[in-house]
Amino acid sequence: MNKKNPRFQIYACAIAALCAFTSSAQAAGQPAKFAVPNGQIQALGITTTPLQSQAESVRASFPAQVVVPPNAEQVISSPVAGLVSQLLVQQNQAVRSGAPLVRIASPEFGQLQLQLLQANSRVTLARQTAQREQLLLDEGIIPQRRVQEAQAGLKEAEAALKQAKAALRLTGMPPATIEEIAASGNPQESLTLVSTQAGVVTGIAVKIGQRVDSASPLLHVVQTDTLSLDIQVPVADSASWQPGTRLKVQGRDIAARILSASPSVSAGSQTVVLRAVIEGKAGQVRPGEFLAVELPVKAAADGWDLPLPAVAHDGNQAYVFVRTADGFEARPVTVAASAGQRVRVQGSLKAGEQVAVSGVVALKGAWLDAKGDK
Repeated sequence: MNKKNPRFQIYACAIAALCAFTSSAQAAGQPAKFAVPNGQIQALGITTTPLQSQAESVRASFPAQVVVPPNAEQVISSPVAGLVSQLLVQQNQAVRSGAPLVRIASPEFGQLQLQLLQANSRVTLARQTAQREQLLLDEGIIPQRRVQEAQAGLKEAEAALKQAKAALRLTGMPPATIEEIAASGNPQESLTLVSTQAGVVTGIAVKIGQRVDSASPLLHVVQTDTLSLDIQVPVADSASWQPGTRLKVQGRDIAARILSASPSVSAGSQTVVLRAVIEGKAGQVRPGEFLAVELPVKAAADGWDLPLPAVAHDGNQAYVFVRTADGFEARPVTVAASAGQRVRVQGSLKAGEQVAVSGVVALKGAWLDAKGDK
């Protein structure tokens, strides 16, 4: 910087004057207070603002990840061993509930239908036998034992039919289709798997012509209108936000509500995961996306919101500079929370006191000189 610059000369004179005043303050045995004349305050660009409590202006910011809750994700797996004959959807395609997804050609599926038809035929025959035996008993031609045996055979056949229907329902076949096959006697050539919920196909794990085993995963369907946030907060602060607390997503017009807190702590980061559900507008985010969220900081009786430049640090201790009759006083404070260019502090402060919000660097230098640290 050019030393002949008039502005430089003004700042040099101001700092020299500050050193002179701070030396007298140190001699008086008041290192927390130091004198600054009004003329030098203006020359150094020092401005102050009165202390006001604004509980809504500061929010704590934490990282979060968009996740799919367990009840919003569906894994479509093959109920039988077979061959993938047709894929009826594509990656990232939206599907409705009941929409067909994939077809499986399976001898095992055909065997299950055959068992259904056989069990249905046995029931029909057993019912006819029981009715005939009852008529013969009524005419006194046969003994009661014959009727009891026929009725027992009918119950066994009905139980086998129920089991055959249950086996087909486990494959995903609708009950109406099962009854239709049993009545018509015409089995289906392939098994069509359908979606049990509306959502988006986020993953296809098979290809046409691929052979799959029973229980092999085929597709993933996710409900994107129901998403959650996993928020990582320090374990020491985790108790500050209880279930039901509402929060905001930075840069998005999205609100969420905390559902629960993890009972365990991450050993590496010493953080606790808060699970929050997004309330509406979930389509603006995607699963796996990283975001920043803002959690409200609980107001305290001695809490004050200030611009970030108003706080100076000496080692690990934070200070603010309060205007006095002949200068300023360094007051120790604790930083409770910060967000953007705002910070919430706690300390021995009173409403209406004037606190320096600019020119703090020059004030800190004068104060440290008064303490004898220079």
